[in-house]
Amino acid sequence: MPESSRRGLLFGAAAVSTGALLAACTSNEPKNARSDADTAPAADDKPGAPVTIGFAGPQADHGWLNAINENATSRAARYSDVTLEITEGSNDTAAQIGQVQTLINKKVDVLVVLPADGKALTQAGLQAMKAGIPVINLDRIFASPQAYRCWIGGDNYGMGLNAGRYIGERLKDKPDAKVVELAGMDNLELTQQRTRGFDDALKNYPNITKVARQAAEFTVESGQAKMAQLLQAQSAFDALWNHDDDQGVGALRAIAQAGRDEFLMVGGAGAKSAMDAIKADDGVLKATVLYPPTMAASAIDLARALGQNKGVGGMAELEIPASVTLYSAVVTKDNVDAYLPTGFS
Repeated sequence: MPESSRRGLLFGAAAVSTGALLAACTSNEPKNARSDADTAPAADDKPGAPVTIGFAGPQADHGWLNAINENATSRAARYSDVTLEITEGSNDTAAQIGQVQTLINKKVDVLVVLPADGKALTQAGLQAMKAGIPVINLDRIFASPQAYRCWIGGDNYGMGLNAGRYIGERLKDKPDAKVVELAGMDNLELTQQRTRGFDDALKNYPNITKVARQAAEFTVESGQAKMAQLLQAQSAFDALWNHDDDQGVGALRAIAQAGRDEFLMVGGAGAKSAMDAIKADDGVLKATVLYPPTMAASAIDLARALGQNKGVGGMAELEIPASVTLYSAVVTKDNVDAYLPTGFS
């Protein structure tokens, strides 16, 4: 997803408390992954000291980004000891810096920030830390580790790796298999990481060749236009990896208009529309690789633990970890029912 506008094993959504949250990180395929909305804090997770959490998130101009904001607010509402001070989401770095400074001036106990631009917001993170307000840096990482107490986010390289492995296993017995890639915005590091992971996975399958790659812009319109170009240029291929389920809506339109169905498609992020299509199993879309927006719910759990001077259950340490990288689970027809409640619109 675009960094100005963006973004596994499922992590925060499967967590029922901060303790369960980090325990979930060790399992690759949870038996019962539930959305944050369907999950309550564990019975032994009793209210503690009051914590005011400041949340500076993105402008909700994309399904994934909207889900980030919803996961943060719904998770905070579950805790009687948490007060959430939330800013109006912004993709303008100057505006977001001002919002963070306002939260600092309000003397919140902990800050959770998903920066519009990690590098540009680094000074704001440093300012908060110097003011004695610990920062949970969500997804887009600040340029300095001194600007945050804990980073939690997705694994872009892992997304590509797992997409490539899934496609590789499906095509491993097909001679001279051909794959194409519908990427995100090429000027973003996250797009480059996803492509690198995908290419590295395909190195293990010498029978598979990536014959084309087209960059889109994480929008429905760009997905449709760029997919149409790929289809016109490639008369036949065996698999498509699309980096983002929002642009995948457009890609599927182009595929339907072209009347093509000779290949399998793998999406990215975990939109509900993609999961519905996977469950129906009546088209080319067979899987999606998660980049879970439930990381925002997990960030609230971590911020609460930090504000109450707690560690996390399942770990011996007295403190929360310095970083948490989420796993990019592959959702298929076989496990889609477990993940469907976490799909975002």
